[in-house]
Amino acid sequence: MAEVPIVVHPAIEQGGRAVVVRNEVAGLAHCDREVVEFLRRVGLPLSDDILDDPVWVEWRGGRAHDYEAA
Repeated sequence: MAEVPIVVHPAIEQGGRAVVVRNEVAGLAHCDREVVEFLRRVGLPLSDDILDDPVWVEWRGGRAHDYEAA
């Protein structure tokens, strides 16, 4: 299986999730809007459903779109 270009890591204790784009840390996101902004900055094609597309995004630990620590 090919590696997905975007990985959203588990939420940290203070809230927020690290976002890695093409093996480079893009930043710490606290909402979907921030993830999309990181993707825009690196020039990835954006669509309304990119964050729910497993070809593009792997959500690790916790539920997708949840940015609070458990």
